Amino acid sequence: MNLYIIDTGFFKLDGGAMFGVVPKSIWQRSNPADGNNLCTWALRCLLIEDGDHLILVDNGIGDKQDPSFLRHYYLHGEATLNNSLRKAGFSPADITDVVLTHLHFDHCGGGVKRNADKTGFELTFPKARYWSNESHWRWATHPNHREKASFLSENLMPMQKSGHLHFIAKSEPSPFPNVDFLFVDGHTEKMMLPRVRYRDRTLVFMADLIPSAGHLPVPYVMGYDVRPLQTMEEKTHFLEEALRENYLLMFEHDPAVECATVTRTEKGIRLGNTGTLQEMLG
Repeated sequence: MNLYIIDTGFFKLDGGAMFGVVPKSIWQRSNPADGNNLCTWALRCLLIEDGDHLILVDNGIGDKQDPSFLRHYYLHGEATLNNSLRKAGFSPADITDVVLTHLHFDHCGGGVKRNADKTGFELTFPKARYWSNESHWRWATHPNHREKASFLSENLMPMQKSGHLHFIAKSEPSPFPNVDFLFVDGHTEKMMLPRVRYRDRTLVFMADLIPSAGHLPVPYVMGYDVRPLQTMEEKTHFLEEALRENYLLMFEHDPAVECATVTRTEKGIRLGNTGTLQEMLG
């Protein structure tokens, strides 16, 4: 098995929205805001090469949205999805599976692109199976008012119409031999966190349960979460498990910290060792 970081650039979101009830005087120590109260966040994905499987976990925002949409999120940075895949030695046609932790636009938008004559949309990864789960798919395609702006039909419907959409069931074995999934419901219904067995380590892709190292303390919960109290319960349970099992956590949105372990302190479970994926795996 080989693991690769796939960077797709950076974007900006309001710092208050990202940290909920935590005061700015506290959260800006780890995530400083600009003059508009916006913080920079990564769009970091994971590529898993395991036997016949080449699995991409999430795929960023993409570039098919109109300029006004993209300007709203201040996309920047030199990295792109295709360039990062190429740097790892692959092309979109090589991807066999696209695992979507959830269907908010910043996690699945890169999986669909405009077709050559700009009249419609097509899959970015033409040979891949796209994986979600039935509960989250229903949630995303019949959105509540709180999340409606995050679930975009142009990101979702091409997956279904193509026939490439598949579902992972919590009660059934994983479709991948060395990857299983934790299901959490605080951020959105049935978000899936891939748990990867790599040699003698377990890597967990944190998606939006703990989007950055700055979100490790249990009360540091995003304003975007639909069930914030449940997020706190899920974080508490997960962090105890991560400490007990010595998990390596991979942060999808942290602009500086790719991966970390956790340690127990007098203030609770906090950040342990940090580094790049390759540094932490040795």
